[in-house]
Formats: sequence, C-alpha cells, structure tokens
Amino acid sequence: MKKIDIHCHVYALTENSSRCLNVDTRRMSPEDQIEIFDKLNVEKGVILPLITSTHPDGLSVIENCRYIVDKYPDRFAWFCNFDPCSEGFGATIDLSKHIGQFKELGAKGVGEVTIPLYADSDVMDNLFYHCAECDMPVLIHIGTTLEEKYGIVDEKGLPRIERMLKKHKNLRIIGHSAAFWCEISENGYPDDRNGYPEGRVSDGRLASLFREYGNLYCDLSAGSGSNAMMRDREYAAKFLTEFADRIYYGTDVSDKMQTFQYVFDDFLTGLVTDKMISDEVYEKIVYKNATKLLGIEE
Repeated sequence: MKKIDIHCHVYALTENSSRCLNVDTRRMSPEDQIEIFDKLNVEKGVILPLITSTHPDGLSVIENCRYIVDKYPDRFAWFCNFDPCSEGFGATIDLSKHIGQFKELGAKGVGEVTIPLYADSDVMDNLFYHCAECDMPVLIHIGTTLEEKYGIVDEKGLPRIERMLKKHKNLRIIGHSAAFWCEISENGYPDDRNGYPEGRVSDGRLASLFREYGNLYCDLSAGSGSNAMMRDREYAAKFLTEFADRIYYGTDVSDKMQTFQYVFDDFLTGLVTDKMISDEVYEKIVYKNATKLLGIEE
C-alpha cells in the first residue's frame, strides 16, 4: 500500500554544513530520502523546515524546501516556517500576510515549530491564531524547558496546548516529540519527559485530549512516535483505531543509516496482518489522511 511521510528533513546541499546537535554525520539529501521512500513504498514526503534564532545551525530554510520540491515534484511537498521572535515579528503582527504568501507558493502547512517559547505565550497564541485563519495545520515539537532551546514548552499533562486547542477551535495542531508521546500513558510516567518510556500503556492524557478536541492531530514519526506504539501492541491497535482520522504516518529520519523506520513499518504492517487494525484504518493513517491535507487527488 502506498504511503505518505508527513515528517521529513531534507537538504539540497548536504556537503556545505554539518547537522545540528553536533552529530558527525551527513545531512539527508533528496536522493537519500527517496532511497528510503522506495524501500518503504512511500509515494511522497513532506519537508519541514526548522527555523529558529536560538538554533543557529537551523536545519532547513524555505528556499531549500522549494528547490527540492521543484526538482522532485512527484516525491516531495513542503510546509513553511519562520521564527516568530525574529525582528519584525511578535505577538501582535498580522502573520496571515506571511502565511498566506507561503500558501500561495504551495506550502501545505506550518512547521516543524521548535521555537523555545511557552505553548500559550502571546507570540505562540498569535501564531496559532493566524494558522487557523489561513486554514494551515501546524506541526509542533513539544519541549520540556526553555533552557533546552528546542521545542515549544509545556508541562506534564499539556495544559498550555489544551488552552490553545480550546481557544482556537479551527486550529489543527499536529503533535510530535518525546514530551508529546510520553503523555500516551498514565502509568510509568518517565522522570525524563524526553526519554522513551517502556511498559504497558493505560489511557493517558493524549487519549483524553483527542476525545475532547477534534482539532488535535499527531504524527507517528521518530523514535518517540514509534516507541509510543511499539511499547504496547494491544493499546496501539486501540489508539490507532479510535483516532484513525487524525493520525499521520511519518519517519523523521536524520541519517540514511538509521533502521528504526523499517522496524516500525513492519510493526504497523503486522497489526494489519494479525487483524488488530483494519485495512481501512491502516490506509487512513499511512495515506488517505495525508492526501486530504496535501490536496492530492486519489
């Protein structure tokens, strides 16, 4: 079955700079990503630029995204992004003008938003308001402290995100990160919210938020998303089935030598093979939900 990868970070000129986080590895080129796509039967991936003034080795810029999409229009789409704290931006500026311009250029959403601000700060509130006004989903990385300097910040239970979901009813938030996915379970809550908790899952904060707010979405990317599912196969099947209309398949591969994406792909396929989730649920998650978001005709 064809898939769409909602979470990619791809770079046009991989030889010109090192990755962030001081990892000694080459950035993912479009060709690297397409090679992985072909192994996973991914038809198209969404490139997410990371832009923040507090992250000087910012991973990707909009020009990079558009260059790659223009070169491989059948394999990539893109989201736009910007630093809402940079000069000229702030808590009162009309961001619809900027978001609207990117939308006209082909952007399908906003993100990955990683700016270290509280999730319900005036600046983030303004950003969320204008994303809703422009009918643009926003994909967020949730961090745990401002000192991390990576990810919008919320506390255990995600009270700040809830305030934004409640206030901006037309806003579509796509959640991501370890701090987001550790909320899947009420038991075995990790001391380190950036870690990968283990053990069986009992309904946590995420299920409550998904049931109450129809504008909350998520992607299954990275070790955080895959771990949240694979730690408890039975609960994963239940979660995926109940919220199938608001879950996106994603990988977030940062190095072509990584293999977790293949293990997780086998896990999802196994749920279908063992009839723990239906073909319909699987197809929504890996393909159909994203076709609606990207405006792809089936």
